[in-house]
Amino acid sequence: MLSNDQALKIGRQLLELREAEQPRLEKIAAYMRGEHDSVYVPNGARAEYRWLIDRAKQNVLPLVVSVVSQNLYVDGYRPTGSDENADSWKVWQANRMDARQHGIHRSVLTYGAVYNVVMPGKPVPVITPSSPRRMTALYEDPINDEWPSFGIETRQVMTPKGPARQVFMYDDVARYPMVAKKDGSGLQMDPSRPTMKHGLGVCPIVRYVNMIDLDGDGVIGEVEPLITAQDQLNMTTFNLLMAQQYAAFRQRWVTGMVPQVDEAGNPTAPFRSRVDSLFVAEDSETKFGEFGQTDLKGYLESREATNRHMATVSQIPPYHLLGQVANLSAEALAAARDGLDGKIDEHQSVLGESHEQTMRLVGLASGDTAAWEDVSAQVVWRDTSARSLAQTVDALGKLATMLGVPPQELWEKIPGVTQTDVARWKAALAEGDAYSRLAADIERQMDGPNTAAPEPEPEPAAA
Repeated sequence: MLSNDQALKIGRQLLELREAEQPRLEKIAAYMRGEHDSVYVPNGARAEYRWLIDRAKQNVLPLVVSVVSQNLYVDGYRPTGSDENADSWKVWQANRMDARQHGIHRSVLTYGAVYNVVMPGKPVPVITPSSPRRMTALYEDPINDEWPSFGIETRQVMTPKGPARQVFMYDDVARYPMVAKKDGSGLQMDPSRPTMKHGLGVCPIVRYVNMIDLDGDGVIGEVEPLITAQDQLNMTTFNLLMAQQYAAFRQRWVTGMVPQVDEAGNPTAPFRSRVDSLFVAEDSETKFGEFGQTDLKGYLESREATNRHMATVSQIPPYHLLGQVANLSAEALAAARDGLDGKIDEHQSVLGESHEQTMRLVGLASGDTAAWEDVSAQVVWRDTSARSLAQTVDALGKLATMLGVPPQELWEKIPGVTQTDVARWKAALAEGDAYSRLAADIERQMDGPNTAAPEPEPEPAAA
């Protein structure tokens, strides 16, 4: 185990690494919240101009993350050679990971990476997901290493002395509690918390990535490549609002009229344009006219083109961003989802390995050596494909009748059916089979021929 001085030295180095990546992560988080870079604002811009800027945002980045995340749901964890969930699945559910897994998937899609910490605990090990804005892990070989060498986690806390930063550093032996000032300076060991030896033999941090990168150039999420397109979309929206505000209403003009003056002798506008008023002049030489209104069609088409571009780059079906679904057949919808389905398959493969790594670590923290050594166990993903129930049941029925697949093995492939539903159905089926066998045995015993010879009646005793 590291000494306090060694732990503090490594902790300071890890905090420096964290500070280097924070500006990028903070920008992504700001764009997800709708706090985008502003369009150009000239000097002396009026309040009305700035009012339009504040409203010239059409944030589609959360939608891009949601469309993919809503198709990712881990529904079980099967050990090798079994169709029942492993014991580690109970730990998963005890840690509320049925719901918290959505935070993992959304964070990894947003930032490109996320971390899961597994520590021994009572009555079950504790699983703690952490955003990369809170945690950083250091690998000797970030491409091929399964476990990090060190990890550091920071939290903003309130102490009697004011805001401070709680810091936890992890290695393959223990978790080291530290505390620092709000800005991260003045790092020292936390006297109120003991160092916790976890005894796992590996640094208990599992990293999830959005995509596998073999070049070591870092991970990237779904949001960062779309930031430039989001800025373009906001610019087009701003121009649209400007045109609506100043040029969509037909402006009128008048010539040949003597200008009016106010009480101070300053010239004033001869008319105030209103919907319920007319322009009238006594001089026959006065002429009236109007400027044509600006056509907004080009702005709308430009914004639609940007949305289509973002849909292409992100592999999101265009109808999600455009809101246009008109009489599409099932085949057309399937074709529109082709890119999204491929993207989901890739994410299930990449994220599934990290989920399986988490479950193995849960087995190790639980003292289950067999679960830790089971490298062939797999997570089960819920089927979220866009197919009708009748179409799915028809296909599953053909698998059962034409290919001989046991119907019980196909239940979990029905959309919307959970592992709890499948377990209850199997129990009901087994109970029904037991009652059927018992009824058959009783009926056979009651209706079967009685081949036993009758016992002779005893003869009467002699007088």
